Order: sequence, then structure tokens, then C-alpha cells
Amino acid sequence: MAETENRPTNFIRQIIDKDLASGLHQQVKTRFPPEPNGYLHIGHAKSICLNFGIAEDYQGTCNLRFDDTNPAKEDISFVNSIKQDVHWLGFEWSGEARYSSNYFDRLHGFAIELIEKGLAYVDFSTHDEMRELRGTLTEPGTNSPYRDTDVETNLQAFAKMAKGEYQEGQCSLRAKIDMSSPFMCMRDPVIYRVKFAHHHQTKDKWCIYPMYDFTHCISDAIEGITHSLCTLEFQDNRRLYDWVIDNITIDARPRQYEFSRLNLEYTVLSKRRLIQLVDEGHVSGWDDPRMPTIAGLRRRGYTPGAVKEFCKRIGVTKMDNLVEMGMLEACIRDDLNANAPRAMAVLEPVKIIIENVSDDHTETLQAPNHPNDESMGKREITFSREVWIEAEDFREEANKKFKRLVLGKEVRLRNAYVIKAERVEKDDAGNVTAIYCTYDADTLGKDPADGRKVKGVIHWVDAKTAIPAQFRLYDRLFEVPNPAAEENFVDAINNDSLVTKQGYVERSLATASVEDGNWQFERTGYFCCDKDSSDEQRVFNQTVGLRDTWAKIENK
Repeated sequence: MAETENRPTNFIRQIIDKDLASGLHQQVKTRFPPEPNGYLHIGHAKSICLNFGIAEDYQGTCNLRFDDTNPAKEDISFVNSIKQDVHWLGFEWSGEARYSSNYFDRLHGFAIELIEKGLAYVDFSTHDEMRELRGTLTEPGTNSPYRDTDVETNLQAFAKMAKGEYQEGQCSLRAKIDMSSPFMCMRDPVIYRVKFAHHHQTKDKWCIYPMYDFTHCISDAIEGITHSLCTLEFQDNRRLYDWVIDNITIDARPRQYEFSRLNLEYTVLSKRRLIQLVDEGHVSGWDDPRMPTIAGLRRRGYTPGAVKEFCKRIGVTKMDNLVEMGMLEACIRDDLNANAPRAMAVLEPVKIIIENVSDDHTETLQAPNHPNDESMGKREITFSREVWIEAEDFREEANKKFKRLVLGKEVRLRNAYVIKAERVEKDDAGNVTAIYCTYDADTLGKDPADGRKVKGVIHWVDAKTAIPAQFRLYDRLFEVPNPAAEENFVDAINNDSLVTKQGYVERSLATASVEDGNWQFERTGYFCCDKDSSDEQRVFNQTVGLRDTWAKIENK
């Protein structure tokens, strides 16, 4: 067993410790079983970190198994994206990726075994009839008229199902359990249905497909999974999980354990709702940086380390709660503050013209890539007669609290000189189009010689070497903490969740790419290069701001 000194603990790990100590299991075997019918989201990341993390800590194994029992909604592109997400988070599954469809032949055999034992029957009731007979939470169900069909007739009917002799919805195979059970999942659940759909793994071999609750437990048993971990909505289904394993001929006895799913503020994690956001065009796609998908987080600039740290901080419990978005943002902010190199960018540019610098002057300066980490080295920036600064960093008049550039006063250009605003030029609408300044040539890396105190520092970009850039400023996708509770969740979408600005970055980012990771644009926030970048224009996504501005809003 791995060292336990820094290992997190929770009720699942305590169960595992007990099982290993008692000799019930010699090695831990977990699995991550996504459906390949969509993209993984931050909630899946919690499950990934739990299952793979346990396998790593206990020197066990973790399988990646695709629950591919509904080919009508599945696609190989989802399979590939899920593999990419697991790898991106830094995990490796045991052996080859597995598929529930690998076991379709054996599952079919187990279904026949249940029929032969009188524990399954072919039901020709319609969907509506089945629902009517199922009962309610307070009233027991009623037996199907097909429930007592003899074994031989059921075997013949199931064989016809497999040969494609019945239409979709015409019949299904149901487990014969207890129509009066207080647990709805035990009221003769459907375990096989007819579905004429091409499967991305088995092609057109099958026209009947097993249901998840029948497939999952058997797949766990076939693979020798010791601890089958799932979220709390499957708690009642554990009874069906155990019933199937107890009534087929198989040696392994996996156990299911449930933990609370992740609910995150200002977003939705329901696959149905995420699909609606994409299909209705509320976002640009599954990897839109506002989406809580792992693909979206990756495109926004979140790091694997930040996501794993978030999963560690929220822990594993049996209690549902709504996790603050600020906790996720704090994880990436802490990561990038320590690890992201610095650069300068101007998002809303206004031009500075330094009148005592000649038109042909260009000077190369040195700037640290990180103020607290000398090992990151330095980069070259240029300084010339014209530079860009943020429009909000200049005022013609301001009180003493404003520490930036004011007409008639001085401020320092970061990593460069002290400048003084002398006069402005405006357009017909009264907007400032240029600020004419002078600079003190003897202030590079030091205070003015006569003892003048210059407290303000602003960022800038040399206009002569600046690289045009688009900046995509992302905010929370919804205006309310729990959009899923709204009558129509799309009505709660934040219309300002994406704001685009045109500006400039320093020349060191001329060849910036997605693979380069993140930068802190000084005094602005953390950004990463987007895949939409081109030779004509770099595109940068804001990962997170320098500080949590929502905390102030929420505390008002």
C-alpha cells in the first residue's frame, strides 16, 4: 500500500482500508464508466479524480469503460474526447479502454439464464401500459399480463427479439422481481429493448441492447471491480445491482458505494441542459469557455492541477450541496499566480505620444517574466515615441485616490520610465484620442533624481511593435447561483457572459499558441491563447481575473 501520510480521507477510503485490512480484497480495482453520448464536465472530473486517485494511492488499477448501451445517442467523437479529458487530467487507465459492448455476448447469455430460471419475461405491453401498471411511490404496481408466461415461450420470444422479428417498442425483456416493492427500480425493470441502431463498436450485429442497470453490475463483475463508485441518484438502484449479481452464475461480487454529485454555482451540470445550451446556440459549442465541460475549462485556460486541487478541496461525502464558483476560481488563480509568466496587454487602447522622444527611437528593455521567480528569466520589450495604455488608466482630473495617469501629473510605465501627461487631443465627440506626455530619461529602474515620489504604475505596450489581439472576457454563464431551480433556466443566462475587446499585446506574444499555457496580463487578469488565433490576429481568452469581483457583489 502507498504511503498514507498525505493521503486524503473520506468514508469510501475508510471502507477500502477496512476491506484490505480484513483480507476481503487483496487489491483495489475501480473503474470510470462514462456514457459516450456527450462531453465530460467538472462533475465527471470529481469522479475521475476519485476513481483514478484511489487506484493510484492504493497501488491498484482503474479501468476506463464506456457504457455504450444506447447507440442511438452515442458517437466515436465522444469516446475520443473522453479519452483526451482523462489523459489531460493526468491519469492513465489500466490496459486498453473497455466497452460494455465487449460483453454483449455474455450479457445476452445471462439474460437467457434469468429467463430459464423464471426470473425474466418478454413483455408486449406498450410503454404507456407499462407506466400505468408500474404504480406510484405510494401505491404498488400491478403485474403485467405477460408476467406468468412460461419459460419456453419467453425463450422463443427473446430469440425473435434478437433476430429483429419485432419492432422497436413492440416488446421488451423485463426482470421478474416484485411489483409491490417500495423501490420503483425493483418493479420488474426492463433489462433489454429492441433498437435498430448502428453501433460504433459492434456495428450491426445486434438489434437488442441491454439497459444500463443490467449491464453495469455485470461489467463490474466481469472486470473484477472491487469498489464500484457512483453518485447518490443510483442509491436505490444498488438493490437491482445486487439482485442481478445474486441471480446469475458469476463468481465476482462487486459492491456499489454512492457519494454526492457535484453541484456548482452559476452553471448547470445536467447533460440534458448542456445539450440544450449547445443545440439552441446559447454557447458556441461543447468547448465554449463558459461551459463547465472539461473541454471548455481547458480552452479557457484551466490547468489539470487546478481542477484536481478543486476536487480535493470539495472532498467526498454523502451530502448534496451547492459548491461556490469562487472555490473553483480560487484554485486556478492560486495555480496561475505561482506559475504563469507575466506579460503586458492593453484591452482598450488609447495612444500616448512622448514628445521628447524622437520618431525613430526604439529602445530594448528587460522585464522579469515573474516578479517572485527569477528562474523564469526575463524577456525583451521595446520602448519608443508612441505607446498604448488602457483608456481607464487616464483621467484629465482625479482625486488623490486615483494612482494612474492624470493630466499634469506623473506615473511610471511598468518596467520603464516615468512619464508626465502634458495635454490631450480629442475627437469631435469629446473622446480623448491621444495623450501627449514627456518622459524622464533618468528614471529607468530608479526613482527621479530630485526625490519626486511617483506612486502610480500602469502597464503599456509599445505601439511600434505591438501585436493586434482580440480579448474574450468571460464571466459566469448564469446570473443566479442555481439556474437549474429556475422555471426556465435559459432565462437566467447572463447576457454579458462574453465581452469581446480589440487591443494589443507586447511583441513577445507574436507567436503565442494554445500549447504555451497561460500568462498573467499585468493588472488585468490571467489569459490563454485561443485556437481561433491567426497570423493576422492573436485571440486570448480570459481564464480568471486577478481577484474575485463576484464576492463583493454577493456580499452586498
